[in-house]
Amino acid sequence: MERDSLIKTSISLIKWNQHPRGGYIASPLFPTYAYSWLRDGTFIANAMDRVREAESAALFYRWVGRVLKDKRAQVNLLIQKHERKEWIDRSEFMGTRYHLDGRDDVSEWGHFQLDGYGAWLWGLTEHVRLTGNQAILEELRESVEITVDYLTTFWHYPNFDCWEEYPDYVHPATLACVYGGLKALGELEHRTELLEKAAMIKRFILDHCTEDGRFVKSIHCVNEVWQPALHGVDASLLWLSVPFGVCEADDPIMVKTVQAIEADLKHGGIQRYVEDRYFGGGEWILLTAWYGWYQTKLGNIEAAQRALTWIISQADSLGRLPEQVADNLREPSAHAEWISKYGEPAVPLLWSHAMFLVLSDSLQ
Repeated sequence: MERDSLIKTSISLIKWNQHPRGGYIASPLFPTYAYSWLRDGTFIANAMDRVREAESAALFYRWVGRVLKDKRAQVNLLIQKHERKEWIDRSEFMGTRYHLDGRDDVSEWGHFQLDGYGAWLWGLTEHVRLTGNQAILEELRESVEITVDYLTTFWHYPNFDCWEEYPDYVHPATLACVYGGLKALGELEHRTELLEKAAMIKRFILDHCTEDGRFVKSIHCVNEVWQPALHGVDASLLWLSVPFGVCEADDPIMVKTVQAIEADLKHGGIQRYVEDRYFGGGEWILLTAWYGWYQTKLGNIEAAQRALTWIISQADSLGRLPEQVADNLREPSAHAEWISKYGEPAVPLLWSHAMFLVLSDSLQ
């Protein structure tokens, strides 16, 4: 399939799989993913903004606004418990995914996950920047401020990472989302308190989330000292550079982190992390696009183009991109185990199509 054809297919697939109220289903043919995630959805909406489908993006941001606007009492209670130093169970926090009609997900699947809330603030400000639609910020003001209060209070709490794993740790990629959201809103609205909070989070990341001159996958607090918990790299660490800007692409810490990702996780595509067992730990479309996006920031256009070419080669005859590809599996024995539970990996994955659009746009 040619790039232009896959661009058209990707846009169509995303539009077809957006609920009338605005939520993007993660994958329409994979029942486990029959939700809309704030994180996935934000990056999908950002891709739609980039391809001049701003109405679709605005519909998603309004959907999040409606989902969150009735959460003020819940967030206030959580903040009160935090201030009183009371125990808060993970189930009491806001969710990471919602039903397409906006209802809470009340399944037992862990859901305390902060990355989507930071990403949503970042994406909304990007939408304003790209479209000039300042009015949407005031329209969604209540939900925006609920999110700000939530993130500024709980940013340092251990929570599930972007792969819905390791809830007992703090994850640099998640902190990058929170930093990026607060900083973007602070800059857009000239809010000193948000810029100061973002600067504090950046300092925390640089002080506690590195080892041997690069970022680590996750950290935890032991005897009141923050230290690495999972020492290896995760491809989501690319987010610290693009799009959230904790580090510039050519910062030595970022360069060394990406060198470790290349050494440990790069084949034709990019894997998540060394110990990954999910469907055997294949190569992910969206992470390969992210790697290409990062390379464009360095000016390495050939490397970015190779990533794009590999992604295009993974589309099926209908132009659908999967979540991951079963080449160079990290744990081959786990592949059949997951298939027996859930069937083949998700296809199409809207987030994969979105990041293909982002990379394609970055190269253009």
